[in-house]
Amino acid sequence: MIRIALDTNILAYAEGVNDAGRQGQALRVLSALPVGSLVVPVQVLGELHRVLTGKMNRTASAARTAVMSWRDATELRPTTETALLSAFDLATDHRLSIWDALILSVVAEAECRYLLSEEFQNGFTVRGVTVLDPFRAPIDPRLAALLG
Repeated sequence: MIRIALDTNILAYAEGVNDAGRQGQALRVLSALPVGSLVVPVQVLGELHRVLTGKMNRTASAARTAVMSWRDATELRPTTETALLSAFDLATDHRLSIWDALILSVVAEAECRYLLSEEFQNGFTVRGVTVLDPFRAPIDPRLAALLG
């Protein structure tokens, strides 16, 4: 089965951050992906909690409930020392923030084929992981194939 990682922005939009159009698209994409294929770096859940309590003004309790729902619905991947060292290289070689580089390193270590995110250029590939932006129009054919 193809493993698909999710970046913070995908989960944040699904939770209603920003506009209803992005929320609807995020929810459509997430509901169409194969069951059991979703991977989330632990860092992403921490970032989601920060977004929900900051930008969305949710209580810590409400944010925790949302984060725990995502935890239960996906496979979590921790940050390892190897991923951190790889992230330093990615940040240097590709001028990425260390946090974006760390997400890429963790999902590469988890052997994900795709990372759904709008934080990178659509189609950017590193260490076997290709970034697909689910909000890009027209939809990338690789993502369309995953969605069926």
